[in-house]
Amino acid sequence: MSEKGFWRRHTRLARWKHSSRAQLAEVRAREKSSRSRPDDLGPPNGFAMLPWLLMGMGAFSNLLQGKTGNPWIAGIGLLVFNSLYINVVFRAFDKKAREARATKQALLALTAVTFALAIGYGDSWLMFFPLLGLATGSVLRGKQLAPAGFALSISAAVVGGLREGWDAAGIAYGTFISVMVTAAILALSETVKELRSTREELARSAVEKERLRFSRDLHDLLGHTLSVIVVKAEATRRLAPRDLDAALGQVADIESVGRQALTEIREAVTGYREGSLATELDRARDLLDAAGIEAVVRQSGPPLAPQTAALLGWVVRESATNVVRHSRATRCEIEVTGTAERSRLLITDDGRGVGSTPPGSGLKGLAERLAAAGGSLESGPAPRGGFRVTAELPVTEPSPGPGPGSGPVLEEHTP
Repeated sequence: MSEKGFWRRHTRLARWKHSSRAQLAEVRAREKSSRSRPDDLGPPNGFAMLPWLLMGMGAFSNLLQGKTGNPWIAGIGLLVFNSLYINVVFRAFDKKAREARATKQALLALTAVTFALAIGYGDSWLMFFPLLGLATGSVLRGKQLAPAGFALSISAAVVGGLREGWDAAGIAYGTFISVMVTAAILALSETVKELRSTREELARSAVEKERLRFSRDLHDLLGHTLSVIVVKAEATRRLAPRDLDAALGQVADIESVGRQALTEIREAVTGYREGSLATELDRARDLLDAAGIEAVVRQSGPPLAPQTAALLGWVVRESATNVVRHSRATRCEIEVTGTAERSRLLITDDGRGVGSTPPGSGLKGLAERLAAAGGSLESGPAPRGGFRVTAELPVTEPSPGPGPGSGPVLEEHTP
């Protein structure tokens, strides 16, 4: 490498490092700012239910002022109510704890204490009914909610009417609203939490699919390219002693293949590479020719959709590489046929067949790709010896106008 080329490469590397650092800093800044957004503070928890205990301040004030009979009993009842209320509402925000039997038992105990205090003291102690409604709405879901809400509201109305007359009618309304609104808000919060979890799972799935796509593309690109380079390098070594011009031609081909591989890898990284069946057929024929394998290519049928042509192009690339690397074949036939409903690719060789290397990650990955597009890929020994790969895809998007494989064509190439 010349000094000028060295410094040019060093400058590009420095620019790349600077760009990578800038992108990393930008990502970290976005993550830091996203943590402070209001919508990332998370769903409510048990602490959001504690301020509502201030509704019982009237009963607590009467107790301190000595306006309540049997103050020790009232004080113990107030302490038990607050303890049960806190226990219930904190357990309500965990699905497993909310549905546990202990939570339902604590809610029943809270209901009993509420009725005892309301019936025994009335007045401001009736405000514990809306608090009981908050706890009930926090715990109950589904079909249990409406019956429990109506039953609790009617009970509050009866107890309030007996103790305070019509002045306590609002207690029943407040109790019913407490049950229903609390349940609705918490159910909505749980739905939002599930949607966030689903969104994160979809994001992870998209990243995994992109990584899989990249690994498959890189495997197919490098496997094929390196096979071509190795085959042409061997041809160069054989030709150099007796035909320097032919050897130099092979070296030029190696340089061209290397440059094309760099371009394709860049396209694969950015996700914009679209395979061309005609191009892959030409490359496969050239690879087989360089390896001393007779290549026969046949195409017939209607034009192929771009997606179909791209997928079949990948199959041609992977199969031709496998023929050169594993089959020890002397002849390989590639046939592309199609109808109005399906397109079919058949690749056969006269190599070792059963003794060949089993299909690797390349064919497995291609089989998954074709299956996702509604097609299929089968590979295995051919009936008359050798190895055979068959790929089929449904025709979903016909391409107008002439194109590769648009009419009956017969091409044969013999090295």
